[in-house]
Amino acid sequence: MQAKEREVAIRRENELDTYLREINEVSLLTAEQEIELARDIQAGSMPAREHMIRANLRLVVSIAKKYVNRGLPFMDVIEEGNIGLMKAVERFDPDAGCRFSTYATWWIKQSIRRSLISSVKTVRVPSYMVEIIGRWKSLAMELSFQLGRQPTSSEIAEGLELAEENRGLVKQTVETAAAPSGIVSLDMMPQAEESIEDPDAAAPDEAVLDAAEVTRLYELLEEIDEVEAEVLRLRFGLEPSPGQKPGIEGMTLKAIGQMMGITREKTRQIEKRALKKLQAFFLREYGELY
Repeated sequence: MQAKEREVAIRRENELDTYLREINEVSLLTAEQEIELARDIQAGSMPAREHMIRANLRLVVSIAKKYVNRGLPFMDVIEEGNIGLMKAVERFDPDAGCRFSTYATWWIKQSIRRSLISSVKTVRVPSYMVEIIGRWKSLAMELSFQLGRQPTSSEIAEGLELAEENRGLVKQTVETAAAPSGIVSLDMMPQAEESIEDPDAAAPDEAVLDAAEVTRLYELLEEIDEVEAEVLRLRFGLEPSPGQKPGIEGMTLKAIGQMMGITREKTRQIEKRALKKLQAFFLREYGELY
């Protein structure tokens, strides 16, 4: 590491240490204090807003630790989490019947995940696979409307009439193109869960797709309500939690409800409403599916 880079790294580390010391000096809130502050915030009190934010900065750090080594410096992850915290402070309902930390956790994680997806590098896939990926994603969307759940890989493969020997390759390519982690060359197809970093290669027969916009679905999610979009991301595994595979492991309605501080039935209603909106947008903007 060069001297200037080392100096920058030391300065950032010192800034982080100072920040952590400062927020550790702020007392945590009781449930009663949270409710009182939340009511004051609803009435427009800026000091109450500031107090609620500062008292929960340690919560952001605790959550941010789970997202280290994913492409952003730790302090940047914390800052993104703080943006989510501020949104939670503005939207928290003191009469909802849950602690603020439970409610804020969802907003903090959402803000961090969005920043990580926006910061990822490009993913390179052979051009002959681009059409297949598009057909796979489109059919997955169509089946989710029809079935009311995330379709299995086998159901999608059968719908596309893919040969048995090609299904594994296509499935892995779709997963890799959707994964927000590094740059992968699919001309040298990895085995199982391997990824091959290839930051420089750009063969003439490759098409470059941005990982955050690899499907039309991600674009359409921006057209609906923020909460509705997040329910679909979690439900269908489009924006995975740690340990989940993109597009493979979705969350249950109950788990999503607990994360967002709402009931399972309320989550189901949001999902149903969001799917209807998404279907309408999809058909209006893109016509018939593949």
